[in-house]
Amino acid sequence: MPPIPLLISAGEASGDMYAARLATALQKRTDVSLFGMGGPQMRAAGVDVITDYSEVSVVGITEILSHLPSLIRAMRRLVSEAERRKPPFAILTDFPGFHLRLARKLRPHGVRSIYYICPQFWAWRPWRVRVVRRRFAQALCIFPFEEAFFSGAGVPTKFIGHPLVGAVQATQTREEFCRQHNLDPAQPIVAILPGSRHAELAQHMPVIREACQRIQEQRPAQFVLAAAAHSNVNDLQAGSDDTLKVRVVENQTYNVLAAADAAIVSSGTATVEAALLNVPMVVVYRVTPLTAVLAKPLVRTSYFSMVNLIAERRVVPELIQKDFTPAKVAEEVLRLLNNPRAREELREGLADVRKRLGPPGAVDRAADAIAAILSGVAGNT
Repeated sequence: MPPIPLLISAGEASGDMYAARLATALQKRTDVSLFGMGGPQMRAAGVDVITDYSEVSVVGITEILSHLPSLIRAMRRLVSEAERRKPPFAILTDFPGFHLRLARKLRPHGVRSIYYICPQFWAWRPWRVRVVRRRFAQALCIFPFEEAFFSGAGVPTKFIGHPLVGAVQATQTREEFCRQHNLDPAQPIVAILPGSRHAELAQHMPVIREACQRIQEQRPAQFVLAAAAHSNVNDLQAGSDDTLKVRVVENQTYNVLAAADAAIVSSGTATVEAALLNVPMVVVYRVTPLTAVLAKPLVRTSYFSMVNLIAERRVVPELIQKDFTPAKVAEEVLRLLNNPRAREELREGLADVRKRLGPPGAVDRAADAIAAILSGVAGNT
C-alpha cells in the first residue's frame, strides 16, 4: 500500500517548528507522505514544501492587504496540489486568517482538516469558533482552558499540552555562553527577542535600540539579540551606532535566554520559551496605528501577552502600542536588573505558568491522535 498523502501547513516561524516536530513524530508512527506550506525546519523533517511560509507570513490587518497577491498564489498552489495528491486530511498549524480559508477551499476536494495549535479565538473574535466547528474534524489544543472553549462550541477537541514543554532547553551554561561570545558573566545580560517578521522588526527595533541606550546610561549591561538562523544580520544591526553595542547571536535563542538576567521579548511564542527557561521579561508589541484601531473592537481579553493569558493575571509587564516607548521599556528592564525581589516575584509567576502548560510529550500525543484518525481511514479503504 502506498504512503498516505497528508497536507501539513504552517504560516510562520513558530508554526514551522511545531509542524516539523509533528511531521517527525507522525513518520515514526505511520507511513505518510507529507507536503504543504512551511519553512526550513519542515523541509529538514522530510516535508515536501511546495510553498514557503515567507510568502504569507504577515501580521496586522492593513499589512495583509499589500500581501494579497502572494497569499492568493500560495492558497491556489496548496489547493491545486491537494487536488492532485488527494490527501484525506490537512493538518493546519495556527495562522487562522489563512488556514480557515484553506480549510473551506479543501472541503470540496474531499479533504478534511485537523487544527494543530488552535487559533486564540477565546482572546479575540470568539464568534469565529463557529467556523472551526463547520470546517474542522478535530481540534488539538495546547492550553487547558481551550478545551472547554472549543468543545463547548461543538468542536471535537483534544487537549495535548504545549509542544514546547520538555523541548525548550539550553545547551550551554551561562559561563560557557559568555566565553563563546566574549561576554563578561559578572555583568548583567539583557536578551532581545524582537520578533521574526519584517514588519515586527521595523516596528520594534528602533524603540528597543533607544531603550537599550537609556538602560546603558543608568546601568552598564550587555545586550544580546537572539536571531533566527539565516537572519539578515545587517538589517538587525541597521541604525546602531558605536555608543551601543548589541551582539547578534544566530540560532541560539535558548542559550541567549538562559544566560540573560532580563529579556525584552516580542509578544508571541518567544514569551512561552522565555517562561519555560524562567527568564524575567518585559513583553513588547506594536502594529501600525490603523491596524491597532481596526483590531481593538475585536479583542476580548484584558491581557495581550501569552504568559499573562495563561496565568490569567499580570505576571510579566506588557508594553503594547502607545505604551511601548523607550522610556517605559528601560524603566521595566532596570526595575528587573536592580531589584532582586522584583525578579523573584516574576519568577514565582512564571512557575505557575509552567504548571498550566501541561506535561511533556504534547507532540507525541498529537501524533498519536492523528495516527488513530488515519488508521480509521485506512481501515475503511
